Amino acid sequence: MSKRKLNTEQIIGVLKQLEAGRTAAEMAREAGVSKHTIYGWKSQFGGMEVNEAEELRFLRDENQRLKKLVADLSLDKEMLKSLIAKTGTARGCEGAARSRA
Repeated sequence: MSKRKLNTEQIIGVLKQLEAGRTAAEMAREAGVSKHTIYGWKSQFGGMEVNEAEELRFLRDENQRLKKLVADLSLDKEMLKSLIAKTGTARGCEGAARSRA
């Protein structure tokens, strides 16, 4: 079963009909989802227009991408710190050149 059957425009349409007075059970049957899914959509997209919901989805995806990037860079930073701690300098060759002089 796919995670997303309906696109954002269809979800907003279902919520507009719900606001117009139709019941959640009716809308769930019509959309082919559970009543609980309708309530989840309502909490996530309630009162939004289609363009606002699309922007929200874009921003969430961008935020997730940036969090991954920060996590990767933090790991790189920790790896470099441990390398510096082992060699004693930022570059391993630098320490050898100082000891010769």
